[in-house]
Amino acid sequence: MIKHVVCFKLKDSSEAACKEAQSVLLGMKGNVPLLRDIYVGIDFLHSERSYDVILEVLLDDRDALEAYQKDPYHCEVVKTYMHRVRSASVAIDCEL
Repeated sequence: MIKHVVCFKLKDSSEAACKEAQSVLLGMKGNVPLLRDIYVGIDFLHSERSYDVILEVLLDDRDALEAYQKDPYHCEVVKTYMHRVRSASVAIDCEL
């Protein structure tokens, strides 16, 4: 199994903006068939080093991760939106 984790710092870190980003990310459930599980959380601490939203996706293997990166819904809806609203992001992909 592969865990794909992305943390997003949003241009607008208001609660409403974070909830909208969370909703867009969770929209992958049912629209991206490769996903085995998805979790999206919103930061509550708001420290100087905090990011605003975290995405955790579980996929079967490295091939599934590669296909996920090219999935039409992920690319056209989610990436397009997140690239527009984020000021920074960091990611990690690890085998479980």
